[in-house]
Amino acid sequence: MKTAILVDGGFYRKRAAALWGVRSAKERAKELIAYCQAHIKNQGAELYRVFYYDCAPFDGHVYHPFKQKNINLKKTETYTWSNQFLDELRKARKFAVRLGSLSEISAGYNLKGDTTKKLFSEKITIDDITENDFSITIEQKGVDMKLGIDISSMAYKKQVDQIILISGDSDFVPAAKLARREGIDFILDPMWAPIKNNLSEHVDGIHSCWNKKNGLGTKAAG
Repeated sequence: MKTAILVDGGFYRKRAAALWGVRSAKERAKELIAYCQAHIKNQGAELYRVFYYDCAPFDGHVYHPFKQKNINLKKTETYTWSNQFLDELRKARKFAVRLGSLSEISAGYNLKGDTTKKLFSEKITIDDITENDFSITIEQKGVDMKLGIDISSMAYKKQVDQIILISGDSDFVPAAKLARREGIDFILDPMWAPIKNNLSEHVDGIHSCWNKKNGLGTKAAG
């Protein structure tokens, strides 16, 4: 059985950090590579290719309302980390990096959700707000389209027997339905994140690798 693994990069990075903590770019890349290999071993399959979908880090200036000045994102640790991470994946065997773009118009620092709730429920005041209560939001463009096109192409050309999608986004339902109609075994890995019913309804199985708490190098778990 020939298997392709498709990774929603933004989703993976957030889930991996939440589950297994912050890691260097090289360690996070090594972790992702091992995670994909665990899927292949678990399925007893032959790896066709791993497709990683993300955006290159934003290198512009964004105004920070707390600091009341523009931040040059190219000089941040996040920018450096992201480029190093992508470079590590590019060097990995059978990894294809598919990059979309980030919208400069949508870029901005916003109050985090929990902070906003506390502020409007009067649990905190504006004087309690700190720099850490803000997070940057930048809209991705082209990532979902690239992922959908790759699924359609592999399905129509019969290049693989199975697709494993590491994501929790229900926007991929049409692509999953198309692949299944073409006879592809479609597996979803939401990394233990809750998913909508319409997503689980249109896949052939749901499986997350490793141990939810321990991460890299632990025994695979369903």
